[in-house]
Amino acid sequence: MRDNDTREIGGSTVNVIAQGTQLQGNMITASDCRIDGALRGNIESKAKIIVGRSGIVEGNIKCANIEIEGTVKAESLLVSELVSLKATANLIGNIETGKIAIEPGAEFSGNCKMRNNRPAAPQPAPQPERK
Repeated sequence: MRDNDTREIGGSTVNVIAQGTQLQGNMITASDCRIDGALRGNIESKAKIIVGRSGIVEGNIKCANIEIEGTVKAESLLVSELVSLKATANLIGNIETGKIAIEPGAEFSGNCKMRNNRPAAPQPAPQPERK
């Protein structure tokens, strides 16, 4: 496999930045992405991003889901669904997300803003007026 590759796993495409690879520049993708190397630049994905244990990302990230095992330094992490910080994660930056899961041992320095993604509670039906 090459340093930067695209794999098909379970019928979906996954972009892979292999360990030892260093990229500089912004990345936009519609599919999942796994980073085990280093990326200096912003990432935008409509899918899931995985930063592996050896992965380093320095730049803002916007995605649906992110799982961090490695290091991320970002001013802004905008995640529409779930941020998952594994025990080996080191995140420096501000998060805005629907949900967050932080394992014991993970390091996080920044602010976190949670959005309420729950549907509004059903309102009681109006009662007819009695005369």
